Amino acid sequence: MKKFASQSIGIAQGNDVLFEDFEDGGEMWTGMGHRERVKGITFAEPFKEVPAVHCSLTLWDVDSATNVRADVEAINVTGNGFDLVFRTWGDTKVARVRISWMAIGPVTNEDDWELY
Repeated sequence: MKKFASQSIGIAQGNDVLFEDFEDGGEMWTGMGHRERVKGITFAEPFKEVPAVHCSLTLWDVDSATNVRADVEAINVTGNGFDLVFRTWGDTKVARVRISWMAIGPVTNEDDWELY
């Protein structure tokens, strides 16, 4: 469990299209084996500490003739942002993906101050 000592908690959220490979024959649509896309996300305002980040698929357009495989995660999380990752493998054909994310963590407050 992540506990926040700060009284000021911030929530940042977004909804990002990672790719649309069906239009131009990209590797997610035409490739085989392990494939990965990474998109850097920068928060509009930085968090005071590393936030908790949750990711979920909100659009997933896949070929119904192949197995459906996906892995979505946030990596390299800092107070300033993170990398949003989508992975697939095998014969899965993915036309496009949109991922929503939410970061929750302590933020600075104008009433915060330090003695030294």
